[in-house]
Amino acid sequence: MGGYGAAACSALYGSMKLAQALGANALADKDPLPPELRERLLARDPLFVASHWVLATAAVVGVIVALATVRPWGVAAPRRLLVAIAWTLGAFMITRAIAGIVGDTLLLTGVRPAPVEHAALAVDLARWDLLLWSPFFLLWGTFWAMAGWRAFCMSDRCAANFRRRRPFTRMKA
Repeated sequence: MGGYGAAACSALYGSMKLAQALGANALADKDPLPPELRERLLARDPLFVASHWVLATAAVVGVIVALATVRPWGVAAPRRLLVAIAWTLGAFMITRAIAGIVGDTLLLTGVRPAPVEHAALAVDLARWDLLLWSPFFLLWGTFWAMAGWRAFCMSDRCAANFRRRRPFTRMKA
């Protein structure tokens, strides 16, 4: 399930970035960026357009890597590399989600004040991040961690441990 979930989230995110690269808004105005970067993003600054193309391409690679953890053709891929990629992405995305949840909650509860010149925008973006982006990255990161675990358990070492312990055999009376 983890590999398929990571592939689906990668495809969804990549589709959004591809749409943004091609000129669509596609939630670009909801990116939790500082105001000066947000203005450049919405003005279609060439650096941001290039970053959309890079992220869309990375998402395609992510779909392939995620599916390699669950599809039969994935056994040809080096297991350690799949595990390292999946767990690194999982850790990064879960960390981003937790940091976003904490930061947004602090801002929305008033513990951390919003910038005076952009207070309304900061509150709006914090709500979007708390309700959309942070949960999405938490789910996506969890799928990557699950995919990494599956890839790890497909290795000879883990499989040998499970065979030795026989965790799913019925005990005799």
